[in-house]
Amino acid sequence: MSPEPVSPTPIELKTALKAFKKRLKLTRLDNDSRLNKSPLSGRAGEIVAISPPNQFSQEVWDELVRQGKLANKGNGMYGLVE
Repeated sequence: MSPEPVSPTPIELKTALKAFKKRLKLTRLDNDSRLNKSPLSGRAGEIVAISPPNQFSQEVWDELVRQGKLANKGNGMYGLVE
């Protein structure tokens, strides 16, 4: 018999969401600071989805999607719900 899957704790969910937001912010800042961007193109490549930090289990990300805090964009990518 396999043990019953344990749902993530509220503290774990809060920590995971905070880590996700920080990674998304850093990814966007890194993208915005590229030197080879053309000033004529405007904001063509805004990042809306990233791979979540891997120190949290898949159940955490699934629960955040279920709660409506993240959106599953496919292929293991997640984005914030606007």
